[in-house]
Amino acid sequence: MMQPRPRHVLLTGAPGSGKTTVVVAVLRLLSESGRATFGFWTQEIREGGARKGFALKLVSGAREMLASVGWPGPPRVGKYGVKVEVMERLVVPEIERGLAAAKRKPGVVVVMDEIGKMELFSRAFQQVVVSAFDSAARVLATIVAGPHRFADSLKKRADVKLITLTRQNRESLAEEIAEFLRSA
Repeated sequence: MMQPRPRHVLLTGAPGSGKTTVVVAVLRLLSESGRATFGFWTQEIREGGARKGFALKLVSGAREMLASVGWPGPPRVGKYGVKVEVMERLVVPEIERGLAAAKRKPGVVVVMDEIGKMELFSRAFQQVVVSAFDSAARVLATIVAGPHRFADSLKKRADVKLITLTRQNRESLAEEIAEFLRSA
């Protein structure tokens, strides 16, 4: 039996390596070429040079805090309290809109920055992630580098191209990934 060709891109790398920067650049390139995109990316929230939390920004424009040092949790990741309901109220419906669009027209790209510890507290998010990978949509996602049962299962999929972001490749990756997503 023939192995499926990769259709999706998982981008991994060390924290602070520029994964989100690459994702936002790919979104811009896809938008310029008229490709329909849905999904989200993360934004660090800094005050006085210190990271205070993380916000989620939807491709459709909405933005909301996901985690903050000022929130008690649970759940918690390190010093951050996480609001799981933000994933379920904001992100899951955004991805579902992308999956519905992919049923109507080819070439839809679903972007998820990031499939990480904070986001994976949501079972509904985990379910919609699997649905996205199994759908007609193309997926571009950043994913936690370290071991995580759910994330590791995605990294092992035969229909996934796993790319590790490095200083050597980060300048050329946005165009390369956009071209890959447009062509397959």
